[in-house]
Amino acid sequence: MQIEVSGKQVELAEGAVCADALKEGLSKKQFKNVVVAKCGDTLLDLTTAVPTTCTTLEPVFADSEEGLEVIRHSTAHLMAEAVKKLFPSAQVTIGPAIKDGFYYDFDYERPFTPEDLEAIEKEMLSSVGANKDFSCQTMSADEAKKYFAEMDESYKQELIDDLGAEQYSVYTHGDFADLCRGPHVARTGMLKAFKLLSVAGAYWRGDEKNKMLQRIYGTAWNDPKALKKHLNRLEEAKKRDHRKLGTQLDLFSTHDDVGGGMILWHPKGGLVRAILEDWERKEHLKRGYQIVQGPLILKRELWEKSGHYDNYRENMYFTEIDEQAYGIKPMNCLSHMLIYKRKLMSYRDLPQRYFELGVVHRHEKSGVLHGLMRVRSFTQDDAHLICRKDQLQDEILGVYNFVSDIMNMFGFEFEAELSTRPEKSVGSDEDWELATKALTEALDATGKDYSINEGDGAFYGPKIDIILKDSLERRWQCATIQCDFTLPERFDLVYVGEDGERHRPVMLHRVILGSIERFIGVLIEHFAGALPVWLAPVQARLVNVTDAQLDFMKEAEAFFLSKGIRVEADTRNEKLGYKIREAQVEKIPYMLVIGDKEVEAGCVNIRSRDGEDPGMVTLEEAAQLILDAAKAPFEAGGMSYSFSG
Repeated sequence: MQIEVSGKQVELAEGAVCADALKEGLSKKQFKNVVVAKCGDTLLDLTTAVPTTCTTLEPVFADSEEGLEVIRHSTAHLMAEAVKKLFPSAQVTIGPAIKDGFYYDFDYERPFTPEDLEAIEKEMLSSVGANKDFSCQTMSADEAKKYFAEMDESYKQELIDDLGAEQYSVYTHGDFADLCRGPHVARTGMLKAFKLLSVAGAYWRGDEKNKMLQRIYGTAWNDPKALKKHLNRLEEAKKRDHRKLGTQLDLFSTHDDVGGGMILWHPKGGLVRAILEDWERKEHLKRGYQIVQGPLILKRELWEKSGHYDNYRENMYFTEIDEQAYGIKPMNCLSHMLIYKRKLMSYRDLPQRYFELGVVHRHEKSGVLHGLMRVRSFTQDDAHLICRKDQLQDEILGVYNFVSDIMNMFGFEFEAELSTRPEKSVGSDEDWELATKALTEALDATGKDYSINEGDGAFYGPKIDIILKDSLERRWQCATIQCDFTLPERFDLVYVGEDGERHRPVMLHRVILGSIERFIGVLIEHFAGALPVWLAPVQARLVNVTDAQLDFMKEAEAFFLSKGIRVEADTRNEKLGYKIREAQVEKIPYMLVIGDKEVEAGCVNIRSRDGEDPGMVTLEEAAQLILDAAKAPFEAGGMSYSFSG
């Protein structure tokens, strides 16, 4: 049997396994870093016989994306083995690989403690040292069910019943066995860089009606250096946690009395929002958008007409007024379509671009609520572009370029992802094909790489998601562009064409920052609380040495306020060092110190949070320095913008 391995033709004996084939095509050093093999799109265990239909076999290395996923999945099994050995009565459920790690859910009589995690990790290392083989056997449904019944693993039996397959693969290493499609590393000795991180509650199959299980999270990497780098990144992320910094900087809070997922914005946080929203309104007006606003609730019949009631109802809240059912809006598109219909549009009127900073409500399960990142009430920088089909690509590119300008200004790298039709959707096949084609052609026109996310579009149309990368290389989905042929049809949107006939327009749903709450949370963590000067709620704090400088301090404060600089004066009878340290903790960009020498010279002594201290300068020079720093991000991003106050 002849097969190509990494571009090299090799001759294999009948029944040769993947490891034998790869050894022929790779050096010893290369093969040492291989975790599984790949034939076409199929990953194979190294101990699997090379399929007779396979003409090309490729190695999957430990440091590749696919290789890391295999390592993490195998480490999940390693952890489950340790749990079963230390806690024999624990029931094993599911344990997948996830981004940067893995988890496993267990049904156990008491919560796992930090000491338990240490013991589990120690047992995992023991199994690594034993270098046990991973092996796979295929069983019929009846055989697999009987096998796990004898092991008293009821969750595995339930999975077998629900999956309804005729055959199942079961992986074993040592005394541990699990229902799994694989593949896995060849031996436990290949798993040397892992760490157990935390325990959380998780409902069986994510259903709140089911039993609460215990989910142990861990991370696994291809080598100890990569693990150490990741753990350092996690520590840095803890320091940057926006919930902790939100309290420290007095920006926002949540309260059980108010309800989960509802944010209370404090004066400084409210100011950050106001600055951000004011800037967004001006940017949209410059790009030909019209500012609109719709009501918070709309009659249920409208949500039925749009398809939201059938396809999105579980995420919505409803109320009743005068015996009439209303839906609290989870998005703003319905109001915008009704605004479009206020008069008959001509082809010359298109495109119509409606922008709204709209407050929306969506029902999120309590277990996923997380500070500003996952809430139930939030504001979207929402817009709907209603255009002719011949304008569609230009409008999509216009939104994409708008997003690019904004991401560059904040210093975010980003990537695009095209999400296609989901199983639960509305609209004709033809419309979905047209919408997908329009988004694809627009992305191709940018010349930038993008990925395909099959089946993750909105229920009414495909979409482009923009994924930004923060300073810790974490990815966040913020901007989105959704192409919709369906809702214009359902709401009978029309325009009069050049031919005098009525035609159907197309609608783009889009956000730039997405949820304002979430974007502020991302910014807080990206900048570690040190918001850019233009966005900082307090740009400068005046600090006096003694009460002798109070009169000049009032003059200086009035001067900076007149220049549009957000300044506050700290006149407390505290030591200078204490007041400066407090300003640094609050991440205030500039501290303007006033002592007797400064009063005599009519100056301030500037200290900046980044350590660059210009020293004693005039009030005019200090104001210009702060104003220039506030303009810098816009100039770097190629944008023109001014904000005062």
